[in-house]
Amino acid sequence: MTRQPRPHLLQLVSAGLCAALAAGCSVRTLAVNSLADALAESGSVYASDSDPELVRDALPFALKTHESLLETAGTHQGLLKATCSGFTQYAYAFVETDSVLLEFDDYSESRRLAERALGLYLRARDYCLRGLEVSHPGIGAELVSAPDVAVARLGIDDVDLVYWTAAAWGSAISLGLHRLEIAADLPAVRALFDRALTLDETYSRGAVHEALISIEALPETMGGSRERADRHFARAVELSRGGSAAPYVSYASAVLVPAQERAVFMETLETALAVDVDGVEDLKLSNRIARKRARFLAAHGDDLFLEPLENIEP
Repeated sequence: MTRQPRPHLLQLVSAGLCAALAAGCSVRTLAVNSLADALAESGSVYASDSDPELVRDALPFALKTHESLLETAGTHQGLLKATCSGFTQYAYAFVETDSVLLEFDDYSESRRLAERALGLYLRARDYCLRGLEVSHPGIGAELVSAPDVAVARLGIDDVDLVYWTAAAWGSAISLGLHRLEIAADLPAVRALFDRALTLDETYSRGAVHEALISIEALPETMGGSRERADRHFARAVELSRGGSAAPYVSYASAVLVPAQERAVFMETLETALAVDVDGVEDLKLSNRIARKRARFLAAHGDDLFLEPLENIEP
């Protein structure tokens, strides 16, 4: 007859097994969180790189790694922010920029890339919203239903996520104005940018002011204002101390082309092209992308303006 273990021995074995499993889970979670911490701080490596093609090739793998880790560390706020900002920057620097550069040579491919960029911006926005939800449960839905109330909950510790949520969401809206379900979220984006200005208007050398150039360049029927766009442009240049080419390019394309101010447009692009691309360490990549766009815009003045430059009085 087989002797049965005593009940208290079974309990001890069970407890030991659970402890071993728990320890294994703890070690795995610790390793994942440690890697997530490291990846969350890696954004500056790309921003300070002077080789855009290297970054173009590297970012997709990095972003998929982020997404894989988020399957385990789904509430890691730093990694959610890094994933959001990474997708936003990749979409702007390499997908939307390629779309812009092909606009006059291959319109169908340009539109395909614009749609892809739109999808990446929405993907980025959703990661940022998840990041905000970690500290502020329910804020995603509230941003849509009552944006001014929602952003009042956000403090200085949230400023990174506030900016990147607005940047991703606003970029999606700029490409998705033809889709009512996307354009309808503009009040949420405005509220987020306004909150970012309140929390830290100097954030990232005037990045909020730079983003608001395009927001205020929208038609007056959508709440845009040329006067406010001009003010944000001036402040963005001031806060970047002229070390960023991006505000000039944003102002030229978003404000001066619709206004058909060709002479000022060319002067603004000349200033952008004169910016030292290596002058600010963490703007090396951004300045190179901005220079590429500036050269394209300057070369296509005849496509963008109704009146030739030589017919414009000085």
